[in-house]
Amino acid sequence: MTMFSEVFLYALIPVISILIGGMTGLFRKPSGAFRSSVLHFAAGVVFSVVAVELLPDVIKEHKPVEVGIGFGLGIATMLLIKYFAEKYESKSEGNSNTNALPMGLLVALGIDMVIDGLLLGVGFAAGNTEGILLSVALAFEVYSLGLAVVLACSKSNISKQKNLLILFILGLTFFVGAVLGITLLSSLSQEMLELVLSFGLAALLFLVTEELLMEAHEEKETLLQTSMFFVGFLIFLLVGMVA
Repeated sequence: MTMFSEVFLYALIPVISILIGGMTGLFRKPSGAFRSSVLHFAAGVVFSVVAVELLPDVIKEHKPVEVGIGFGLGIATMLLIKYFAEKYESKSEGNSNTNALPMGLLVALGIDMVIDGLLLGVGFAAGNTEGILLSVALAFEVYSLGLAVVLACSKSNISKQKNLLILFILGLTFFVGAVLGITLLSSLSQEMLELVLSFGLAALLFLVTEELLMEAHEEKETLLQTSMFFVGFLIFLLVGMVA
């Protein structure tokens, strides 16, 4: 019960962080350069999560069959999501619907938030220090993702209330992932855990390459915007080394 209470408490930090990040973009009209910088930074942080937290856990058990299946399922799932999201967006554009949401990005971010929550739960299962540091690191990540969500939705004429609802749902998926991480994943077999982690690995790589960076590249880039990817990567890398 004590462990669950700690996960509950520290899982609230990233949830609050994504709301703050989103509100930063809602109540201040960002420039195209700022939007590109945030998206690059978010992509760098997510990619760093893959390299620092997920990839070492995936390869250390040397289970190539489970990794191959999990990774393949992850890619197939994300491709299907992208396919149906593009159909939805094309249909919305055909109907002159200016309120169409970037569904591909939102679904990918939802999966990312669940995986981040799982990582937090697993981190606390490994030890309190690891869990606390991971909570702080994830707070930085989801702040930038919350801001990225609002900026990506800025092309749609949706209300601030709807934007906040989207952010709240994403925060809730993180919280659910954290609860699952401390309860279910801690009792999974190593083979099933490899499948879950490999699935998450593929989903996060897809999020970086096909969603965040593609959104970032829609703006005219400077060296400063490009460098933000590496700044985001470095920050989480250093935090992960401390953890």
